[in-house]
Amino acid sequence: GTMGTAADAEWLRWVSKKFGNVAGKEKEISLEEFKSALQVKESFFAERFFALFDSDGSGSLSREELLGSLRRLLRGNSTEKLRFLFQVYDVDGFSRFPGSGSIDAEELRVVLRGCLRESSLALPEERLGALSQALLQALDRDHSGSITFPELREQLEAFPELLENLSISAASWLKPPSPSPAEPWLCCFSRESRQDQRAGMCCFSREFREDQRAGTCCFSRESRGDQRARLCCLGGWVATTALLLALGALWHRERGPALALARGCGQSLNLNCALLAALMLRRSLTGLRSTPLAELFPLELHVRGHERVGHLVLALGIAHAGAHLAQAGLAQRDWLVALGEYVRRARPGAGGVGGTAPQTGLALLALLLAMLACSSPCVRRGGHFEVFYWSHLCYIPVWLLLLLHGPHFWKWFLIPGSLFVLEKVLGWVWRRAGDLHILEAKLLPSKVTHLVIQRPKSFRFQPGDYVYLNVPAIAAYEWHPFSISSAPEQPETLWLHIRARGQWTTKLYEYFQQLELHGPEPNPPGKSRRERRSQHWEQGTGPGDSQRSCSVKCFLDGPYGTPSRRIFTSEHAVLIGAGIGITPFASILQSIMFRYRRRKQSCPSCHFSWSEERRDEEMTLRKVDFIWITRDQQHLQWFLGLLAKLEAEQAELEPGGKFLELHLYMTSALGKGDVKALGLQLALDLLAAREQRDSISGLRSRTQPGRPDWDKV
Repeated sequence: GTMGTAADAEWLRWVSKKFGNVAGKEKEISLEEFKSALQVKESFFAERFFALFDSDGSGSLSREELLGSLRRLLRGNSTEKLRFLFQVYDVDGFSRFPGSGSIDAEELRVVLRGCLRESSLALPEERLGALSQALLQALDRDHSGSITFPELREQLEAFPELLENLSISAASWLKPPSPSPAEPWLCCFSRESRQDQRAGMCCFSREFREDQRAGTCCFSRESRGDQRARLCCLGGWVATTALLLALGALWHRERGPALALARGCGQSLNLNCALLAALMLRRSLTGLRSTPLAELFPLELHVRGHERVGHLVLALGIAHAGAHLAQAGLAQRDWLVALGEYVRRARPGAGGVGGTAPQTGLALLALLLAMLACSSPCVRRGGHFEVFYWSHLCYIPVWLLLLLHGPHFWKWFLIPGSLFVLEKVLGWVWRRAGDLHILEAKLLPSKVTHLVIQRPKSFRFQPGDYVYLNVPAIAAYEWHPFSISSAPEQPETLWLHIRARGQWTTKLYEYFQQLELHGPEPNPPGKSRRERRSQHWEQGTGPGDSQRSCSVKCFLDGPYGTPSRRIFTSEHAVLIGAGIGITPFASILQSIMFRYRRRKQSCPSCHFSWSEERRDEEMTLRKVDFIWITRDQQHLQWFLGLLAKLEAEQAELEPGGKFLELHLYMTSALGKGDVKALGLQLALDLLAAREQRDSISGLRSRTQPGRPDWDKV
């Protein structure tokens, strides 16, 4: 269309300008310069493109040769573009010039090997041979052992999708890859990578993400209801804060505008300082998730709400202090001396316990500023989590100072403060009562640590919940939240999958890596005697085995709930995870299959199985679609064993059943719309259809290249 033509013309202008920048005064570019400009991972395709564009065979490209070849591709029909594809594949032993006019099995193997490298994939040589044979058998109509161009054109008519891709502008084949922006719509909802956000999911009974996600999926009325609940809570909070501020100002308007503003801000601070504590009552909020109040309040946003309230408290505190200082200075001629006297000495009538309101107020303001600065993302996620952790413990002196500063604050703080203290005491008693150990540690690709932890007898949790983990051998006083990746029905152990992203998680990975290679240090530097006693390591049975039995002491705090608890009450759930964000879904999927197995019935004589239609109070699910988006092939290794087990279990319970469908996507792999991957993706499709198994993952579900097409999904 017109838009496509305009885009092609713009691209050609960009190519011409880029060529001038690269060629300079030479007016021609070499193969190496062409590779650099095209930004192709594997030199094979750069060499093939260069050879086809170099019409005079001089070994260099002129501007006229390059633009002329590109114009022919842009304006050509699907047959002409298909011929270009054929010439790329007709290599004849890496020759730079157009080949013999046919493509044999060895040429296919060479091309597919280049395709694999372009897509950052690795397959054994026997699988590569199977792929080339599958492609050859599908396209070699006369069984001559090679593919001619008429055979390729005739056989590809059976693949309309590929012909449709050939009709796309050839510019999309040859454009350098654009820089990958941060993908804001991806679900990275594990606490390993975003420890302060709750687990998100996309299902027909839940929202896709909870806060700043751009590509929000709202499939149901419940999702729209969640949006309304958020807006209502936000509106109620803002209105109540404004009302308290206005009432406080009105009650003291006779004493001047500065004091009226100070008292109004003070009234609002009573509410919001108490709200700061209420929003961090994790145990209480987890209990509320099982009540009807979970439908009225966006409980999954409590950390985000805590941050917003904290920002407002700081702003109100600055206004409150500024108004009081203005009132004290305006009443005197020598206002600097008056302010110094006001701040330096406690005196009756100044407010607070013993007239210490000015002093406690300034101390509060300094502590709040320090806490806000140390909780910024650049500190918290920039390798300085300890700074955030220890500075946030200032909440203890903050609350003590608030009780001394505000005469009525205790009335607002009584209930949330008591619950907070109760939760902390119970959590401390529960943590110290259990003698827990990490029983196994498995080091997975991309620096992921799979921990198998002894499960306490009284530990009950729901799929998708998370716990706080403390490992004294890593850091004695640090607690970090991680999603539980095992199912509640697994009685003896808990699983955690932790990716090394920050300082603590990297130390954890390196700690078990060191134990695996060398055993525990006899006297680790910086470790106390108590911490050294908390570790014990036993070597595995085989050399090179990355899974080891161990006995490393740890403590757990939790479990704490997430919105995923509501997933079992829907009929059709769509779960979307990206990268290590699959961890809560690992628990959910296992629990779903446990419950699905309990619901299935079978005849002992003929082994016919069916699903009971009786009302299941535990699970009303009838269909589950799981979408996992990973960056590369290594990331698939994290949970391939689990996914294969789930597929096998469904095949055993219901052969050919569609209760659970897996949809895997690999963003590093090029799709069928790219000439550098079209043959590979076609071969993978053909072999998967023949063997009923994916060559990349080994699962029955085909691993798709690129990202999901959400319109089709």
